[in-house]
Amino acid sequence: MDIKTATAIRRLRLVSAPEAVSFLLLLVCSVLKRTTDFNAVPVMGMIHGVLFILYVIFWADAWNRTKWSLKTAALYFVLSVLPTGGFFAERKLRREAEDAVIASRARKEGIVSA
Repeated sequence: MDIKTATAIRRLRLVSAPEAVSFLLLLVCSVLKRTTDFNAVPVMGMIHGVLFILYVIFWADAWNRTKWSLKTAALYFVLSVLPTGGFFAERKLRREAEDAVIASRARKEGIVSA
């Protein structure tokens, strides 16, 4: 895995958890808006919107660089629209990056060929 691919995965990983947190906070703010006088939906909506747009941009870049299958790319996109999906995406992306580092080191040391 080259440095640009690793960076694309890292960016996607770093934005996935905050995007999930902002989604959950937006849901809480929506409930509070309906049940109390507290209305933080415009602010949380904007924050979540920016994080979601960043996620989609980073997702597209990672898909392009990693050459994921359509199934894998769709999975990461679907995880972005689920309330806690960003946490699962971050975990899977971390494992994928760690596996790529292990494979790269094994190739460099001549343990495996490919």
